[in-house]
Amino acid sequence: MKLKLAIQKSGRLNEDSMRLLKECGIDIGNGMNKLKAEATNFPIELFFLRDDDIPQYVEDGVADIGFVGENVVYEKAKKVEVAYELGFGKCRLSFAVRKGETFTDPSFLSGKKIATSYPVLVQQYLNEHNIQAEIHEISGSVEIAPGIGLADVVCDLVSSGSTLFMNGLVEAETILNSQAVLIKHKNFSIEAQEILARLLFRIESVKKAKKNKYVLLNAPNDQLEKIIALLPGMKSPTVLPLASPGWSSVHSVIAESDFWEIIEQLKNAGAEGILVIPIEKMIL
Repeated sequence: MKLKLAIQKSGRLNEDSMRLLKECGIDIGNGMNKLKAEATNFPIELFFLRDDDIPQYVEDGVADIGFVGENVVYEKAKKVEVAYELGFGKCRLSFAVRKGETFTDPSFLSGKKIATSYPVLVQQYLNEHNIQAEIHEISGSVEIAPGIGLADVVCDLVSSGSTLFMNGLVEAETILNSQAVLIKHKNFSIEAQEILARLLFRIESVKKAKKNKYVLLNAPNDQLEKIIALLPGMKSPTVLPLASPGWSSVHSVIAESDFWEIIEQLKNAGAEGILVIPIEKMIL
């Protein structure tokens, strides 16, 4: 059996998805300009689809799993399960208003014309706040709608906000923080679940590695206890004697979020020759 995975056929999510599979050691046959491709060293088959279609294919069981943005999952509202947060493709679905306007609270939207590619999510937000507004569904270039008189407000995906800025808009209210997720259909066989568990094990190992750094340093033995206290590592640092008397080599792992603060503390404690190395895979 091969696990059938649906991914975006082009664009940023396609690039990030293919990169992740490569980092997981999965070799994919040439899928350029094709709708399908198979891995040569893992029981998985790829379907290249429009991102909007992926939830439907997964719900129908044509694909077992899919890599797709949360925004698409919740907009399409298909019967699928979000099984894992992949951590890339981060963005947010936000209302944006003209420069100079002030969005004080949801009542600002009352009676407004809202242009969006996400009418379901926008309507849910309006219903939650008991707001009456007119939704105009647009498939692309939502940000130009106020400039041509089609809408008063837009609700669109925002990453850097530069596109809004160029069209005289400012981000006002976020209604959904989104990232790429792994979805699966409801009727998952035991065999498919076993393959998925193997895939998630690899993905988790890659993600953990990206969040940590491997550190090697030289420490004077009279400061060793103090330096080790700064390096919790996965269990405890590895300490090896150096050829120079009175010195030891210390090896450990530091979380990316704590990296600079800990490095400064290590240096102040007397550590020398600090070497920081990226981690490719991390198995706990």
